[in-house]
Amino acid sequence: MQSAASESVRQFDTLLASGEPILALAPMQDVTDLPFWALMSHYGGPDVYYTEYFRVHPTSTLEKPILRSVTQNPTGRPVVAQMIGNDIPSLVRTAKELQKHNVAAIDLNLGCPAPVVYRKCAGGGLLREPKRIDSILGALRDAVTVRFTVKTRIGFDNPAVFDELLSIFSKHHLDLLTVHGRTVREMYRSAVHYDYIARAVNALPCPVLANGNVYSAERAQEILNLTGAAGLMIGRGAIRNPWIFNQFRAMRKGHQPILPIGTEVLAYIDALYHAVQPETVCEGAQVQKMKKYLNFIGLGIEPTGAFLHKIRRATLKSEFFEICTEHLSHSNPMPLVPFNFNLPQTDVLAEEHC
Repeated sequence: MQSAASESVRQFDTLLASGEPILALAPMQDVTDLPFWALMSHYGGPDVYYTEYFRVHPTSTLEKPILRSVTQNPTGRPVVAQMIGNDIPSLVRTAKELQKHNVAAIDLNLGCPAPVVYRKCAGGGLLREPKRIDSILGALRDAVTVRFTVKTRIGFDNPAVFDELLSIFSKHHLDLLTVHGRTVREMYRSAVHYDYIARAVNALPCPVLANGNVYSAERAQEILNLTGAAGLMIGRGAIRNPWIFNQFRAMRKGHQPILPIGTEVLAYIDALYHAVQPETVCEGAQVQKMKKYLNFIGLGIEPTGAFLHKIRRATLKSEFFEICTEHLSHSNPMPLVPFNFNLPQTDVLAEEHC
């Protein structure tokens, strides 16, 4: 198994040394699983895939569905295994277990903004305790023999802590840092503070990936220009537009990115429906599951919010695809850039475009 890990590290190192922007698929819990990876790779996919986070605590074991993303990786591209937790012995144990598998790197999540996570002082909650982060990174740096990376936000409720965090990251010689340019409290409902990502780029010797509001190939290049980052991590933008990675690559080569037409977007939704459908699930449950994807896809379908309104109320598969067909049976090119709906602040998607 160690030889496989070594090959994955070699692939990852080749990416880092290539001089081309690195494209990573962001880890999104209960979304970026093995079937979703396989579908993304069909559309070109990123250069590197991050797993959903492994929950780590004193009695934790490697979660089998997430581990399958590593052991059955269908993409041919390197995998970074992400952990979330705060118990040092458990994190060290889990990192060692993960390194027995084909992983290019071990990543520590310091950015998850979900209240159920940060209230336990994990994910973004750790940003309130820089000294604790220092201790965790020190222990993991000694334990990790593949590449060691971190995904962070710029602070918990105030970015004033960011310079202290950068000092800690530098001290522990990270191999790569991903920065989501918002605080935990800002969730996804503010502008992305790209100046803080640029600050990380200038302060650290390791490559930095920029994360936040990467919704098109053109926007991706703008963010690289703003930050000087070594690459980009794309999450919700890839759900909405799985073509985004190849569109960016084409643009970097001087070509005009090819936009999918409506029927191709419809075919993507159909493929997504079947790719992420468990073997045993009732129709209603699968339609409900699809809504978490269509929430993001729907932002780029049409400008009035009518599609999103209707799809959220669908209960049957036939109804679901009837709505999709109504809006997507056309041959018009679709940028799949999010429209600015006048959504109430209580809506899960209010101002959430990344």
